Amino acid sequence: MTKWTPLIVLAAAQFLMVLDQAVMNVAISQLVEDFDTTVTTIQAVIALYALVMAALMMTGGKLGDLWGRRRVFAIGLVIYAVGSALTAVSWSIPSLMTGWSILEGIGAALVLPALVALTAANYKGADRALAYGVLGGVAGAGIAVGPILGGWVTAELTWRLVFVGEVALVLLILLGIRLIAEPPRERAPRLDWIGSVLTALGLALIVFGLLQTSNWGWLLPRNSPIEPFGLSLTPFVIAAGLGVLALFRAWQRRREQRREDPLVHFRLFKIPNLKGGLAMLLAQNLILMGIFFTIPLYLQIVLGFDALETGIRMLPASITLFLSALGGAALASRFAARPIVRIGLAIILLASLMLLASVESELDTTAFLVAMAVLGLGMGLISSQLGNVVQSAVGPRDRSEAGGLQFTAQQLGSSMGTAILGSIVISGLILAFSTNVGSNSAISADVQEQVEIALAGEVSFVTADEVRAGAEQAGVDEATVNELVDDYEIAQLDARKLAFLFAALLAAGSFLATRQLPTVRFAELESGPDPPLAEETQGGSTDVRFDH
Repeated sequence: MTKWTPLIVLAAAQFLMVLDQAVMNVAISQLVEDFDTTVTTIQAVIALYALVMAALMMTGGKLGDLWGRRRVFAIGLVIYAVGSALTAVSWSIPSLMTGWSILEGIGAALVLPALVALTAANYKGADRALAYGVLGGVAGAGIAVGPILGGWVTAELTWRLVFVGEVALVLLILLGIRLIAEPPRERAPRLDWIGSVLTALGLALIVFGLLQTSNWGWLLPRNSPIEPFGLSLTPFVIAAGLGVLALFRAWQRRREQRREDPLVHFRLFKIPNLKGGLAMLLAQNLILMGIFFTIPLYLQIVLGFDALETGIRMLPASITLFLSALGGAALASRFAARPIVRIGLAIILLASLMLLASVESELDTTAFLVAMAVLGLGMGLISSQLGNVVQSAVGPRDRSEAGGLQFTAQQLGSSMGTAILGSIVISGLILAFSTNVGSNSAISADVQEQVEIALAGEVSFVTADEVRAGAEQAGVDEATVNELVDDYEIAQLDARKLAFLFAALLAAGSFLATRQLPTVRFAELESGPDPPLAEETQGGSTDVRFDH
């Protein structure tokens, strides 16, 4: 056994964790057809997967401290494999959601924090830095391979085979676990079960509220089950989630005052570099996964491409993301993280505007592929910096918890990105279609009223052919049907443009978070005093902070 054998096992697990989310994004239209459901439902399934990971990541890290990292790594892989097997044979949306969103999400929440700790335990110094670099490259490779592999398998065979392959890969990884050294066990903390429930519930309510905006409306009620004070239920559900998180914060403070192990040490959020890194991780994944959810809708639902054609057109972003992540890691030895991340954000802003300009009834292939390549370039530069930003902001005792916060921010951003940009697409579609029909003098008042009634119910992003079939079934004459379809196709494009405009605004707004990123190179940070370290005293906890 060479010293790099454990890294091969860990890298295989890292690849597994990032693969199937990309696969599911390019298989959206096929999933809608196979399960006879709507885009909105598949949006919820994808968002729930990331949400489960975000909600349980800190708990997964604590269980690793409690039971041992290698054991939790193995348990997580087994749960992940069971979820993949159920996904492969899923026969309904509940079974798909149970297998992929819940079981695989739980498995990933156990595997990822353990993976970081096991890497740190098996490698030291320069070898550890190289190992983390390899894992980052493997993650980029998974993002690059996912769309094209998923597209090919979905178009030529079935998306289910990807999950069969995941089960086989898990079995191989489990065979190699014994080659990984177990980190030395420190004092095992007591798991804060109440804190785990509160944080999961709070995040779930927030994301659920965001997902329902397309049905219930943002503020003015559209199809809301109840209308408190004449408003949509959406803001009240989101506010309830924020209230639960506030209760979680108070509970954590109480545990710390009683010298009990909290789920999260909130003193970490006083560290500027850490706060900036986590904020950027959330923003980056919100933009990336939001765009990666909405682009397949445009390519498949509007333009009629299959999964393979969709994967091919998304491939430039994956390739440049991978290459620029490697280049960004090299730049970190010469430049501070803040300017690199800001350049990445500027490139993402440019890419979002380029995507907005490329959205037409017929795809300008060259312009679109260039825009996707530019998007990946910006994302890669940012992702190359943020892991180091988070880990260099804290001392050795806090690195495991900081890693859990890092994955939580990533997956929460992914979940919110899918929910928010998906909701903006649906809301924009409703508004644009309603406006187009209402201003079209060729459509009678009776038909306009029927459209408004239909739009007041549950609406999803469907093809123009489905709109034509629905109108014909309702007995609308052919000339009016053509007018409705034309208005709907224009509304589809307007909704996509609105989503890319929102992504551009998010990129512009994210510049605010960069103010707390490091202004010196990582080598200078590491050569200075030890980063913030918690010193426990009999009277409670005292923060010792070093600002670089």
